[in-house]
Amino acid sequence: MRVEFRKFDGSLHWHHAARRLGEDAHGVWVGAGPGTVGAKGYEPPVVWEEPFVMLFPRDQWWVALFNAEPHRTAIYVDVTTVPEWRDGIVTMVDLDLDVVKKRTGVIYLDDEDEFAEHQVRFGYPAEVIAAAEESARWVLKAVTEGEGPFGGAHERWLGQVAG
Repeated sequence: MRVEFRKFDGSLHWHHAARRLGEDAHGVWVGAGPGTVGAKGYEPPVVWEEPFVMLFPRDQWWVALFNAEPHRTAIYVDVTTVPEWRDGIVTMVDLDLDVVKKRTGVIYLDDEDEFAEHQVRFGYPAEVIAAAEESARWVLKAVTEGEGPFGGAHERWLGQVAG
């Protein structure tokens, strides 16, 4: 299957192949093994050395990525529109805000400046801005407190691609 993040104007952002692993109460899980190739828009491809899994929740404005060790980032959550599935492709609009948890335990909200800039550049509607901000607050709290899928739910799935 394909994972395609887009920007608000429809332009291609990060994209790569992945394997659908299954579903649970948190949503749909996909995984990518070591050596997965991806690209940002039409830039040259990159190769990710560590395996990772992604969670696409149902009806939520975010997508989570969980990296295997020794990657320095344990959890990376993109605030996005609700993921949409069509013909083996999952697509969502990246709304700039990211919640990051480093392997050291440091957790922070990233790219608030980009979010502010893109509100003007792309003309985000007020309801999109509000949904993105609310989602970022919820995800930051959930990651910080280890709630929901951020309390270790990924480990089962990561084991399927890390081996």
